[in-house]
Amino acid sequence: MRERKKCKLTDYQKQLRQYHKNSPRHVLVLEADIPYQDRCRIFHYADLVRKAGNELVGIMKNNLEQLTRTKKYRYFNREYGKCKAAEDEDGLKAAAKKLKELQQSYNVTFDFCRKAMVPLDNKYGIDAVFGLTKAEDVWRGVEKCLYSGGKDIHFSKRGDLPCIRAKQINRGIIMKAREDSLTFSFHGMTFGVLVKDRFESDEVSAVLSYMNDPEASDRAAVSAMNASGEIISTYRPCYVSLSCSVIRGKMRVFVHITIEGRSVTKYNRFGCRRHKLGHGVVGCDIGTQTIAYTSDTEVGLRNLAERGSSVSENERKERLLLRSMDRSKRATNPDNYNADGTIRKGPKKWKFSRRYMKLKAKHTELCRINAVNRHLAINEEVNHLRSLGDIFVTEPKNTKKLQKRSTKDGTDKNGRCTRKKRFGKSVKNRCPGYFQTQAEQKFACYIEVPNNYRASQYDHTSDSYIKKELSQRMYSLSDGTAVQRDWYSSYLLYSIDTVNMTIDKSKCITGFSDKYAKERAMISWIIKNKIRVLNSGIRF
Repeated sequence: MRERKKCKLTDYQKQLRQYHKNSPRHVLVLEADIPYQDRCRIFHYADLVRKAGNELVGIMKNNLEQLTRTKKYRYFNREYGKCKAAEDEDGLKAAAKKLKELQQSYNVTFDFCRKAMVPLDNKYGIDAVFGLTKAEDVWRGVEKCLYSGGKDIHFSKRGDLPCIRAKQINRGIIMKAREDSLTFSFHGMTFGVLVKDRFESDEVSAVLSYMNDPEASDRAAVSAMNASGEIISTYRPCYVSLSCSVIRGKMRVFVHITIEGRSVTKYNRFGCRRHKLGHGVVGCDIGTQTIAYTSDTEVGLRNLAERGSSVSENERKERLLLRSMDRSKRATNPDNYNADGTIRKGPKKWKFSRRYMKLKAKHTELCRINAVNRHLAINEEVNHLRSLGDIFVTEPKNTKKLQKRSTKDGTDKNGRCTRKKRFGKSVKNRCPGYFQTQAEQKFACYIEVPNNYRASQYDHTSDSYIKKELSQRMYSLSDGTAVQRDWYSSYLLYSIDTVNMTIDKSKCITGFSDKYAKERAMISWIIKNKIRVLNSGIRF
């Protein structure tokens, strides 16, 4: 087999590649204007991609289990950890080389993953470009198990349809500009998109402007990068994905366009910028269910991801639906349960009534609405904090640690087993990790303080660290000043010395009276309006 000749790149092409590498990207989501029959075809194709991906997951999962079961792999994995802790570069390279050889011998490589997908493409009748993208997704899961904290790679259940994505603009899903609008071609289907607001219209216009004269836009971007190092937005469409969703019982298809550059500015109906950009430091203490923040102009304490109906009300609705579904399932499958109500062991066949399927559809719709509300609420909160400042100071992420079960085991005074409590439900309903990720993306400067900062323990009036119980939400400083714990932590994060990454004690003393008055006014407003802030210690 002849090797393909590598063509030499010109200086301009190298600079353009460097620009593509440095430029940020964003995703524009538009609804496809497509008839019902074509929507059914796209849903069916997405399900074929899911089945092919599941078969590949089974192959890679088996290979990964065979690899991790060997004594050699476990030994060199331990050696790698020891060398990394001891900063032994030679030992680290030797252990990494041995691990790589073992991965190749057990076919746990991306090259094998990609090649194993080729016969599955033919089996399920999907294009090679979509199969390659799915293989990349599967390999990303394998990498998490190998190099990160991943435990296992998972299958996609029926109804959980993946995106149909081709990471090439001229293959699979082809986008063209026709008569001041975007059209897409996929498997003999040609369709447009629905542009519903000003932001979407501005984004589409920017993409069309690039597609009409791409060479001029690229040269202008390269010139700006060479002259001043500035990365301007060209709005080059990189690739297109199709996402299938069932909303209120109707099948809908959305087009996700990955675009080079930052998104266009959003404006309200009066022609003003929708989101203002502030300047200054914002100290934010992120809890499992609440956030407390302090800035130059405002202090706040609020529940995280609150939008529409309350989270507790949605939890109650979900609980009732799950109980109804369980009763229906038990009534139609009595042979699958023991006399004490537990599920019988061994292979079983399940039958689901029409009532069960209706309840399941209601539960799916409720979960979808809750997820959308969480996403929008967190974005609104981050945008509000961005209007207060451009430097975001918070503590390191620890969401995964909060979800872990307690290692302590035993019994209480009545002889019952103690619960291994963890913050699972609150993390699921409030998503503090997603809030922190969005803040990291939107703020000009994002700072995570070191572990020795200890904002929750410091007392600036006595210049000492005092450890407190987790249940103690309101407490008094050494001089007798009563403060709310979460807000005071945010104030200490706000009073940071950005050079040494320590608490600026002089800033704490000079600015405390003004911020404390705002905190008292905030608590009075919460009590007056009877707003229930979770785990705050505020009573009314």
